[in-house]
Amino acid sequence: MNRPILIGITGGTGSGKTTVAKAIYESLPEKNICIIEQDSYYKDQKHLSFEERIKTNYDHPLAFDTDLLLQHLKALLDAKLIDKPIYDFSKHIRKQETVKVEPKDIIILEGIMILEDERLRNLMDIKIFVDTDADVRVIRRIVRDISDRGRTLESVITQYLNTVKPAHQQFIEPTKKYADIIIPEGGYNKVAIDIVVAKVKSIIYEKQNGSDFAL
Repeated sequence: MNRPILIGITGGTGSGKTTVAKAIYESLPEKNICIIEQDSYYKDQKHLSFEERIKTNYDHPLAFDTDLLLQHLKALLDAKLIDKPIYDFSKHIRKQETVKVEPKDIIILEGIMILEDERLRNLMDIKIFVDTDADVRVIRRIVRDISDRGRTLESVITQYLNTVKPAHQQFIEPTKKYADIIIPEGGYNKVAIDIVVAKVKSIIYEKQNGSDFAL
């Protein structure tokens, strides 16, 4: 019962999974919970030219350094500190700086491909899939990539049609079958989010009182 609880939150790009993760995070004291973003674990590509980097398919499982992510998750589950990488999305490289993350009672793992890898799935206690219509997801992706990641509208649309949409159909949508909980309409489904938050709080209560927990 001393082992932290790992909650996986996934869904297509722009589905609202980050909103769900933040809602759970903000409902609990900071001392009890932390978030690990799969986006932080894109492979470092400093050995490639910028022109080569932008040709990489970032919506494929092989774009992620899953081995490092697994190593860090296992360390946190063993109550060890990690140095989480920071990814520069404008340059497509990993920054020199890192973020120290301390182990907490609840660890949220958030990302588009986290249920695609069996090794990651096997570490999770709760698996959540955020299911949102494609037209809503693509609009959110456009807004995010232009405002936060320095992309042009043309590049975002091209990437969506060439890699994002095919990857969703091939790698993300099929992982819905592994989810314990499916939340429709992403961050707008307050009822579903409240239910998940209540469950997480009950897990912490049971954990602190030495009881087993189950979905």
